[in-house]
Formats: sequence, structure tokens, C-alpha cells
Amino acid sequence: MAWWRERLEELDAGSAPAEPRLSAIQRQLVGRGISGHELSKLEDAWLPLLAPFPWGAPQADGLHLRGRILFGVGARLLGCEPEDAEAAGALWSLADGAFHCSDEESRIFLVGEATHAIFQLPLKAPSKLRPLTILAAVAAQDVFPVSRFGRGGAALQHRLTGRFPR
Repeated sequence: MAWWRERLEELDAGSAPAEPRLSAIQRQLVGRGISGHELSKLEDAWLPLLAPFPWGAPQADGLHLRGRILFGVGARLLGCEPEDAEAAGALWSLADGAFHCSDEESRIFLVGEATHAIFQLPLKAPSKLRPLTILAAVAAQDVFPVSRFGRGGAALQHRLTGRFPR
């Protein structure tokens, strides 16, 4: 992970990377105002996930950071402010971590953290962000099922109204 962090930070210097994924990042993200340094902070988000189970607050914080970074970048690419999508990113990342976690105790903890994150969401997402925040609406439905139409219903409702399941 340190190698990736260093290579991402080097993208800001403008050197052409030989690694194809780094080249794509430079073209698609750095070329659109997303810095390699900003992307390198993903290492801080992933490092806690290398800890043995059971997971706790450090891993939830890492997942929270991962979502905020990824959705913040996505918001900027959509022409919005990062802050408008970061809470949705945190929820998505916590739910993603919970449902891909192989340890039952850790999964229960992360679902609790994701449930708390649902109530940190704004009441409504701006329409320009909905292609991104729809992922958080589906995650909210997974964590706190309220739509009788399931994930598809939550996605459609969010796309049309901007509201998150709660």
C-alpha cells in the first residue's frame, strides 16, 4: 500500500507513469483537478482493515474515511461540493464493509455504525449527485430496510425524490 500511496503522490509532479492504472488515474482524475495526494489518503482508510478481527472503532473510522474520500471525489467530478456527498459515502462504505466482512461480531458492529450513519445523511440529495448517492440509498435499505420494494424501490425512490430510506 505504501508503494501505491507514493505512486499516487508522484502523479502531482506530472510524470507519466508506466503502470496502466496510474496512467488512467492521471488522465481521468488528476487531469480533472483531483490530486494524487488526495487519492493517496485512501491508504489511511485501508490500513485499519488489515487488523485482525474483531473490528472496532479504528476500522469503522477507516471505512468512514474511504467513503468520504471516494464520494467527495465523485461529487467534484459531477460538479458539486465534496461535502454534499461525503455523508452518503460514509454510509455506503460502512455498509459495504459490514456486508463483505467475514467476522460476525465485526459485521454486527459495522451494521450498527452504518445505521447511525443513516441518520447523519441530509434529508435530500441534490439531483446532480443522485447518480452517486443512489449507492447510499441502496446501502441504507440494506442496513435499515423500510421499502417494501427492496433495493430497487429504494434506488428508484432516491433517484426521483433524492430522499434516503430511514
